[in-house]
Amino acid sequence: MTAIGIGPDSILTAFIIFCRIGACLMVMPGFSSSRIPVQVRLFVVLGVTLALSPLIAPIVTPGVAGAGLSQIIFLIVTESLIGAQLGLIGRIFFLALQTMAHAMAMYMGFGMMAGVPLDEAEPIPAMASLVTMTATALIFITDQHWEILRGLAGSYNVIPPITGLSAQFALIRLVDKLGEAFVLALQITTPFVLYALVINFALGVMNKLVQQIPVYFISIPFVIAGGLLMFYFLSGEMLMLFNTRFSSFLQNG
Repeated sequence: MTAIGIGPDSILTAFIIFCRIGACLMVMPGFSSSRIPVQVRLFVVLGVTLALSPLIAPIVTPGVAGAGLSQIIFLIVTESLIGAQLGLIGRIFFLALQTMAHAMAMYMGFGMMAGVPLDEAEPIPAMASLVTMTATALIFITDQHWEILRGLAGSYNVIPPITGLSAQFALIRLVDKLGEAFVLALQITTPFVLYALVINFALGVMNKLVQQIPVYFISIPFVIAGGLLMFYFLSGEMLMLFNTRFSSFLQNG
């Protein structure tokens, strides 16, 4: 039986793979949650790196074998930037959803009611926390975390370590996905934008017609109740649309 030795090139190859995977999962929604202890996140990245290394090593090893110190530093920096770029693109979708969910809460009258910060550094409205946390949970419920790992493995065929990072290509992708994410988030929250326009126009007309009654203060409970009723009927479709488009991004890049 022949023993398979692990030489310096093998260890360095695994570390280069770790740089891209670790940087990606550091900002990718779900994996980068502050609620997960740092040690757990580190062991997840190590486990994923060791699991994917046999598949990726043939692509990475030619750039590592016989490389000098400057080339190794170049690979570490560029692989970390590539991984951060991949994770940031996924993060953009959730940041856009959180922004529009915050606006949706304001349209419903919940904007001034800050909730407990769950996955964020600062408190945001409870409605926005509910939407973003549910969308994050759906990543794991629908097994999209496996698509994230598949996309990481496939990224080495599209962006090999030898080519390095193209700043222009990275910026174009970020801008395109940023526009796509905010268009998606706006589509999801459009019913609440229309609701806010109609209800505020109606209340403004009523306030002009009956100036003796403080219409604004009396109407607040009804505005909130109407918004909650809309959210009850539309939340499933909203999250399904977001989950489908995010899944399409993970599959097609």
